Amino acid sequence: MTVIKELEQEQIKAMNKKIPFFKTGDTVRVQTRIVEEKGDRFQAFEGVCIARSNKGLTSSFTVRKISFGFGVEKVFPLYSPNVASITVVKKGRVRRSKLYYLRQLFGKKARIQEDKNRADYDAE
Repeated sequence: MTVIKELEQEQIKAMNKKIPFFKTGDTVRVQTRIVEEKGDRFQAFEGVCIARSNKGLTSSFTVRKISFGFGVEKVFPLYSPNVASITVVKKGRVRRSKLYYLRQLFGKKARIQEDKNRADYDAE
């Protein structure tokens, strides 16, 4: 391992952040911390994880949902202090690592089949 990767691993351990195991195709609920004048509040964004980028400390994932008939996508940094929690709502069964084809689909065609046989893993 290079020195940079070792330093990144130390920083990730120092954050002591609990991240559940999830893949692309899973429906996740992301609680983000929003700073306002009165104080902090949490806002949920629930949708299908269509992409993951695992690059150590700079890992991120993309979540897509349909809001009022329009597709909305957000990219969340995995180890950001603004991401308060990640909850896996439903496990999806897909055969690709990037689900960008969902951008052209709508309605029932855009649904992802649920995978009820997949075991939960706590290791990430």
